[in-house]
Amino acid sequence: MPIKNLLIYTLFFSFFYGAAQTDSLLVEKKEKQHLYNYNFKYELPITAVAAGVTLFNFTKIYSKDRVPDERVMRIDRNDVNRFDRGAAGNFDEDAEKISDMIFYGSVPVPLLVFGIDPKIRKDYLRVSLLYLQAMSFTGVVYSSSHQLNDRRRPYVYNTELDISERTRGASQNSFIAGHPALVGTATFFMAKVYADYHPDSAFKWVMYGLAGASTYATAHLRVKAGQHFPTDAIVGSVVGAASGFLVPYFHKNKLFKDPNLGLMPITGEYHGLSLSYTF
Repeated sequence: MPIKNLLIYTLFFSFFYGAAQTDSLLVEKKEKQHLYNYNFKYELPITAVAAGVTLFNFTKIYSKDRVPDERVMRIDRNDVNRFDRGAAGNFDEDAEKISDMIFYGSVPVPLLVFGIDPKIRKDYLRVSLLYLQAMSFTGVVYSSSHQLNDRRRPYVYNTELDISERTRGASQNSFIAGHPALVGTATFFMAKVYADYHPDSAFKWVMYGLAGASTYATAHLRVKAGQHFPTDAIVGSVVGAASGFLVPYFHKNKLFKDPNLGLMPITGEYHGLSLSYTF
């Protein structure tokens, strides 16, 4: 065997044999590790800054100047892109109230679930801080988008509404949809965390189903209420769901691997590794 190939062969099996031994040691330490990594020194300030930016943006986006009556009187729903045009002029107070109920109900639910579930409760502070981080990141994107553009809400195109309603400063906060974004963050974060702590539970798919249904329902109701166009709701939902899922995903401790995947060293007549996956 050429020396080059022998060296590659030796390094290859030395690496994997060492990795297998390390893996067995990690398994022993696994129970002593937190499921999620969280660097308090750096991540607390980052979360605080994100929350601060969000709060600052709120003071600006909800204090925009009123739109001149003449400008609102001249708007034409045909100027709205074809995909969103059907929502121009929507206005439904009942739909708005229901969307508010889903929103105010969804945001605190993860904190309640984390406190009730015995597996998650031992890491309650860590998980709650990650939840705050996810919500703050969504808040930055949502509030900054309103700072950077003044897209009119669909109800502004409803000529049956009083002109004072259609010219409010907050009527320019259509993109992106905040309710679906924050509901998506809350529910998908909860589903992801539950799935990570209960990887073998079939109920995790129910959690993901509820997350998708509540986010979709909120988005649909906000469009029906005339608060947002479909594109506003779609982007908001994607941003929220992504933030809720990815924050715990990227913080997950690498010691906690896929429970269906197995990598074990074998010894005897031959030495090597056994790789298995359980479906």
